[in-house]
Amino acid sequence: MAEKYNKLFEEFPPVSSEDWKAKIVADLKGADFDRKLVWRTNEGFSVQPYYRQDDLTNLNYLDTLPGEFPFVRGNKTNDNDWYVRQNIVVKDFAEANKKALDVLMKGVTSLGFVFNECINVTKDDMAVLLNDICLESVEVNFVAKCYTAKIAEAFADYVLAGKWNPANVVASAACDPFGNYLVYGRMKNGFDGSVEQAKGLIEKTAQLPQYRVVAVNAKNFAAAGASAVQELAFALAQGAEYLSALTEAGVAVNEASTKMKFNFSVSANYFMEIAKFRAGRMLWAQIVKAYGPQDDASCKMNAYAETGTWNKTFYDPYVNMLRTQTETMSAALAGVDSISVLPFNAIYEDTTVFSDRIARNQQLLLKEESHLDKIVDPGAGSYYIEELTASIADEAWKLFLTIQDKGGFVAAAKEGFIQAEIKEMAQKRDMKVATRRENILGTNQFPNFTEQLEKEDVDASVFEATDLTAEDAEIETLKPYRGAQAFEKLRIATDKFAKANKRPLAFMLTIGNLAFRKARAQFACNFFAVAGYEVKDNNGFATVEEGLAAAKEAGAEIVVICSSDDEYAELAPAAFDAMKGEGIFVVAGAPACMDDLKAKGIENFIHVKSNVLEDLKAYNAKLGIG
Repeated sequence: MAEKYNKLFEEFPPVSSEDWKAKIVADLKGADFDRKLVWRTNEGFSVQPYYRQDDLTNLNYLDTLPGEFPFVRGNKTNDNDWYVRQNIVVKDFAEANKKALDVLMKGVTSLGFVFNECINVTKDDMAVLLNDICLESVEVNFVAKCYTAKIAEAFADYVLAGKWNPANVVASAACDPFGNYLVYGRMKNGFDGSVEQAKGLIEKTAQLPQYRVVAVNAKNFAAAGASAVQELAFALAQGAEYLSALTEAGVAVNEASTKMKFNFSVSANYFMEIAKFRAGRMLWAQIVKAYGPQDDASCKMNAYAETGTWNKTFYDPYVNMLRTQTETMSAALAGVDSISVLPFNAIYEDTTVFSDRIARNQQLLLKEESHLDKIVDPGAGSYYIEELTASIADEAWKLFLTIQDKGGFVAAAKEGFIQAEIKEMAQKRDMKVATRRENILGTNQFPNFTEQLEKEDVDASVFEATDLTAEDAEIETLKPYRGAQAFEKLRIATDKFAKANKRPLAFMLTIGNLAFRKARAQFACNFFAVAGYEVKDNNGFATVEEGLAAAKEAGAEIVVICSSDDEYAELAPAAFDAMKGEGIFVVAGAPACMDDLKAKGIENFIHVKSNVLEDLKAYNAKLGIG
C-alpha cells in the first residue's frame, strides 16, 4: 500500500520554496509581497504567509517526546488533561464554602479563593472555608490582595493537622513580592525580607510537595498592555530572580523551582498563545537547568492560564464568551496545567449564577465534546506553530538577556525599564485600536446598533485603568486597563446624553453609483454607531435636494454623503452649500478631490485610514456630548 501511494506522489515534481514564492508574486500582479502578505506582529518578528518543512531544519527540539526535556511538547505523557478552575471571591467563609461545594458537583476540579479585602485568615477560618472539601481530589488556590503569606501558612497548618496525605494535596498560594513591586510600587518587606519570607514558606510547606507557594503573576504584564513576548520574557526574568535569590539564601534549586507557579494571561491571538506557552516551557527548562538541579523533573514549568481582561468589553458583553472560548482553546492545546475562564460580565459587575455556569461549561465542552484533553501537544509538527514557537522563544530570550544585563528583574523594575517597555507597547496597541488595525468586535468595529445603556449605576472605574500604587511607592507602577475603555467612554457619554436629550442621528445621503454608495453607507453606519449614534441608511436619492429634505425630516444632526470619488467633485459641494451650516456634513471616503473639497469649506471626511477614536471625540465635542 505504501508503494502505491509513493508512486502517486512521484507523478508530482517537488516544488521549491523559491518556486512557491515566484508563483505568489506573479498572482499579486505587481503588489509588494512583504507589504501585502507578511504580518508584522506586536511581538517583534514577522510572520510569513506560509511555511514549509525547510523552515524547521534548524529546530533542535523536534525529536523530543512529550514529558521530555526541554518540555516544549508538554509536561504530560499520557493525556492532555488540565484542572478546570473556578475563582470564588471570599466575602464570607461559610458562603464561599457553600459555593465551592456546589461548583465541585458541576465539573470543577480546581478552586481559586480570591480575597479582595485584607483578611488575616487563620487555621480556624480555613476549617470553615474548606469544610467537607476533599483536598486530595481537587486543586486549591489562594489569591489575596494582602496577607498572602499568612493565608499560605494557614492552609499548610490546616492540611498538616488534618486527615489527608500531604503528598497528594495539590495547591498554590500566589505569594509574589517581586511582581507586587511593579503593581504597588514598593516591596513591603524589602528585597531581603521578601526572600526570607519566600524561603520560610518553602521550608514550612516542605511536607506538601505539590503545594506551590511562590508565584510569578505574569498576567499583570498582559493586563497592562504587554505583548506575548514581553509577558513571557518578564515572567522568565522574574522566575530567574526568585531562583537566584532563593538558592543564594540556601534553598536547593529543585526545591525552589518545584514550589513556583506561573500565572499567565491568555489573549485572543490564537496560534501566538499556543506558541507562547510552548516557548515558555522550553525556556524555563533551560533556565532551571543552568542552576544544576538534581533531575530534569525540576525543570518543568507549572503554568496556570487565565483568560485575560485586556480585550474584554462592557458593550456587547456576550462577545466576551467568544473571546474566552478561543483563548481557552489556545491554553488547552498548549498543554497548560490549569485554566480559569473569566465570566463574560466579570469586568463590570459581580458574576452571576448564569455567567459562572457558562464560563465553567466552556472548559467542560472542550473536554467532553471536543476531547482536547486526550491528545498531548496536538500542534506538534505544524510548520506554523513550530515556527511561531521558535520565533517567540528567540525574541523572549533576547529581552530576558537584556533584563539580566541590567541586573535582573528587580533592578530593571527600579530603573523603570520594564514599565517603559510595557507602556510603549500599550501605546502602540492603543493606536492600532483607535485606527481599527486591531479590532475589538462590538466596540471599535461592528457595534450592536440597537444596544443602549440599561444600568444607571455603572461604576466609573470600569472605564479607567486600575491604579494600586501605594502612597510610599518608590517606582512607577503597572496600571491594568482594557483596550476598549477609550471607545466605551465615548459611547457611554452618548448613552447618558441621549437619556436627557435626543440621541444624535447620522443620516446617509446615498446618491450616485450603486456599488460605492452602498459600501460607503455601510462603512459610515458602522463608524458612527461605534459612538452610540443612531444611524439611518437609505436605498438612494435621485437628487441632493431630495436627500437633504429626507435628512431634515428625520431630524439628523449629521449628514453623510455616500457616493463615488468621481461624483463627489460635484455632489459634495452642492450638498454642503445646500445645508447652509445646519448640521454636520461628512464625506464618506478619501477622494482624489479631497483638497478641492476642503478649499470649498468641507472639513469632515471618514475613511479606512481615519483615527476613529479621535474623529468620534471631535464629533462628540461638536454635538455637545461631554
